Amino acid sequence: MTTKNRLFCFGYGYSCDYLGHALQLEHELGGAQWQIAGTTRDPAKQEALAARGIAAHLFDYEHPLNDPRSFLEGTTHLLISTPPGDEGDPTFLMHAADILDLKSLQWVGYLSTTGVYGDRGGEWVDESATLHPGNQRGTRRAKAEGQWLSLFHSRGLPVHIFRLAGIYGPGRSALDSIRAGVARRIDKPGHAFSRVHVEDIVQVLRASMTSPNPGEAYNVCDDHPAPSHEVIDHACQLLGRQSPPLIPFEAADLAPMTLSFYADNKRVKNERIKAELGVNLKYPNYQAGLQACLDAEEHAVSLFGGDNSGGGTSWQPFS
Repeated sequence: MTTKNRLFCFGYGYSCDYLGHALQLEHELGGAQWQIAGTTRDPAKQEALAARGIAAHLFDYEHPLNDPRSFLEGTTHLLISTPPGDEGDPTFLMHAADILDLKSLQWVGYLSTTGVYGDRGGEWVDESATLHPGNQRGTRRAKAEGQWLSLFHSRGLPVHIFRLAGIYGPGRSALDSIRAGVARRIDKPGHAFSRVHVEDIVQVLRASMTSPNPGEAYNVCDDHPAPSHEVIDHACQLLGRQSPPLIPFEAADLAPMTLSFYADNKRVKNERIKAELGVNLKYPNYQAGLQACLDAEEHAVSLFGGDNSGGGTSWQPFS
């Protein structure tokens, strides 16, 4: 007899969809049975998810779930991926009480960002570091982390924090920005970004769901932080295209959002996901990850005769 679990994702986007798909595949291979549900702000996406057997409900900053007790009933695993505002996480603000009422709940994950650490002058940082966000996005995430952890400390809610580095994967990588003609190589000496392939995010979440340790935070990133211009250059090599010219940071005329990313310079340690959760990264560096993205996309083209970012099946992730 298989075990039946229910995953509910507030903010059913790219990473959540990869997790949901992985759980469905596990069941097909003889693992536990999973029912997948979640929220979206887009009625068209709600219909598309429903067509795939995913119970999708509309939810945004102004509109809470209209029947939360019914929609959340039976949830064993809850993943929160809603972007926070100035007051914190909208899921917390509108549905914390409903979540605390769930008797079936075994595990809660909150997807945060390594941006909560702020600028560290290029030094390495781990989960023990004090949070010093240097921009609005990081400040909002740090506030949201505190909100959810407050329910762990006060009510025993089994919350786990996952601080994600820059997410990439099939259909969402440097390969795609090059194909779209928008890739730029910006040179800021000494600056590095940490990043993570979406399949390794799924690995970490699954490992935590299997071995919960409520109240903990985990950095989710690969082993090798690197300058973005190196990643673009390597992606161009994989595609057989000429790399864009290297532009000095001071002359780049970057948009405010991009400038905010360059304001933080740190290298993120990931030892905890390995030592505590036993994770062996599939893609420990951007070279392996980009090659996997290209292989998945080429395999999809060979099967379907056209682009399919889902990596060789009829399933395609939602962004």
